[in-house]
Amino acid sequence: MTTPLKSLPSRTPGWTKALIALVLLLAVLFAGIRLSVLPGLKDLFGTRTHDRSGPALLESVRDISRYDAASGNFQVVVDLEKDTRFLPDAIRGSRTLYVGAGTVDAYVDLGGLDEDDVRVDDDRTSATLRLPHARLGTPALDPERSYAVSKQRGLLDRLGDFFSDNPGGEQAVQKLAVRHIGDAAKESGLTARAEANTTEMLEGLLRSLGFEQVRVTYGD
Repeated sequence: MTTPLKSLPSRTPGWTKALIALVLLLAVLFAGIRLSVLPGLKDLFGTRTHDRSGPALLESVRDISRYDAASGNFQVVVDLEKDTRFLPDAIRGSRTLYVGAGTVDAYVDLGGLDEDDVRVDDDRTSATLRLPHARLGTPALDPERSYAVSKQRGLLDRLGDFFSDNPGGEQAVQKLAVRHIGDAAKESGLTARAEANTTEMLEGLLRSLGFEQVRVTYGD
């Protein structure tokens, strides 16, 4: 009569043990991050920032011969939404509400003036200057006053952010804010204000040098 063999205990494969250990480690880390909001544990799981940037290098120098005569401060609320056909927004899609604040300078370029643009009478009491029209500079977004109000992303977009080097990037809304600020500057009358300020500056300067009559005109 044969004796029945006892069932041998099954052995857990090594890769399974490693996977379980990894899951437990991640659980402990995430629990520690959540517990870090409690008093006394913030320093244990808190993050520290180290600035190891190298020194800034001067690449080029450019002479500027323009007079910055006016500067405008602008603010725009950007509402950017991206969706995918045949997929609900909860799966694939994003919507960002962003407040962009920045400045635009208006200037008059004085570097291209020649003898025909500046005329002085023989008595040096009257001067006529012909200047180019004022132009708008490149809009500069202020990071201290610009911020995202809300971000909504679908499941696939969140997974993409998880594997991205720049999760939740705001380049698209920032570029859109810069474009809207530039468009607003064109309609704001900033160039006319710059020409008026330039005229006032030149009249005061030339009158202080002894000129009694100063005439400033603008043309292309």
